[in-house]
Amino acid sequence: MIFISKILFFTSHHGFYTAIIVVLIFGILSSLTKKWWFLIPILPLIILNGIGGQFLNAWFLNKYGVESTAIITSDVETNSTLNEQYIHDYEAIVKKQDGKYISTFFSTMTAAIYPIENAIRIPQVDKPFPIKFISGYEKNIVILYNKSDEGKNLLKYQKLAPINAAQIKYNADPTNQEFIREYKSALQDYLKEYDDPDYEMKIKQLESQTE
Repeated sequence: MIFISKILFFTSHHGFYTAIIVVLIFGILSSLTKKWWFLIPILPLIILNGIGGQFLNAWFLNKYGVESTAIITSDVETNSTLNEQYIHDYEAIVKKQDGKYISTFFSTMTAAIYPIENAIRIPQVDKPFPIKFISGYEKNIVILYNKSDEGKNLLKYQKLAPINAAQIKYNADPTNQEFIREYKSALQDYLKEYDDPDYEMKIKQLESQTE
C-alpha cells in the first residue's frame, strides 16, 4: 500500500514528470520490440492522469487509509488560473499515528479531496481538519472535507436551501396544498439529520393545514 501511495502521490503532484516517464517507458518498449502500437497509450495515459490523477488518489486513500488530522500552514496565491480562479499552493503538517507531525504540500490542482465531486474545497489555514493517509507514507493525504467543520456547515446550508425555496412559495400562497406539501417535505428531510424544535412545530402547523 505504501508503494502504491507513493506512486499516486508522484503522478498526481508531478504531472509533467509523469508524462516524461510515460513517454520514455513506452518509447523504449516500442524501440526494443519494434512494435509501433506501444506508442498508442502514451497520449491517453497522459491525459487521463492530468484529468483524474488526484481523483484516483482520493479514492485510494479514502478506501485504504487511516484517519487523522492535518493543518494548513501556508496558502500562497500563484499567477496561474483555473476556471478564472487563481491556483493556490499549500503547505501543511500531518499528524501521524504516533502523535508526531510531518510536512507535506499540495495545490488547488493536485489536492486529493473526498467525496469526489466537481468542486475544489480546501480548509482554512491554521484550522485542524480530518484527513486519511496510508500509514508509513503520511505525506500523501486525502482531505475529508465533509467531515471538517467547514464541510459540515456547508452541508447544513445546502439542506436549508430547499426549505428557503419552499417557504417563499408557501408565504406567497399559504393555502396552496402543493406548496404546503413541498414545505413540509423539505422540513422533514432536514430533520432527518438535524434537530430543530421550531421546524418540528412548523411541520405540525402545516399538517393541520393539509386537506
